[in-house]
Amino acid sequence: MPHRHAETAPLPHTLEHSRTRPVHWLATATAMAAVIAAAGLVQPATGSPATDITGTAAKDPAKGPQATAPDPAAVTYPLDCKGAPQTVTTSAHGDLDGDGRPETVAAVRCDAGSGTPPHAIYVLVQDPAEGAHPRVVATLLEAARRQTATELTVRDGLVTATLVGYSSPDVPRYSPDTKQLAKWRWRDGKFRQELTDSAARSV
Repeated sequence: MPHRHAETAPLPHTLEHSRTRPVHWLATATAMAAVIAAAGLVQPATGSPATDITGTAAKDPAKGPQATAPDPAAVTYPLDCKGAPQTVTTSAHGDLDGDGRPETVAAVRCDAGSGTPPHAIYVLVQDPAEGAHPRVVATLLEAARRQTATELTVRDGLVTATLVGYSSPDVPRYSPDTKQLAKWRWRDGKFRQELTDSAARSV
């Protein structure tokens, strides 16, 4: 199957745990000839693989005995729900930039009460300062793409999600007909996206 490669705008070397101003990125699709994993991606700057963190804390020798993953329920997301509440349907934790502190990836949508509103996917960081709140630093998937994210995972610094959507506006909302496997990895100050297309079919 063909692959498409998308990159966000250049960012600082890390995900900026110590800054207070949120920064947002929007992944844009461009053609790619091969899978990102086969293109010689490097490991994090520490020289060791990023840790898959499935709990809420991880060892962090540089910044103390523990580093806490951001709580996705403690964030107001930049998602316009027109007065409806926001709902985090799934999340995953892991060190995405190799700095020893876990980030949280959250799939969020509006709680419309009926139907299946599309997801947005955000990356959160937790500043080490006492009393600091988690904050959004990247947008991996915009709700405007009108896709539903399932099976969200973070493993070895790689974010993976299955994206279910629609091939055209004529497809009923209750019957999505496309499925894509999307992967994002932080490298050289930006998130690089691999998007595997699948033919339109009932899912």
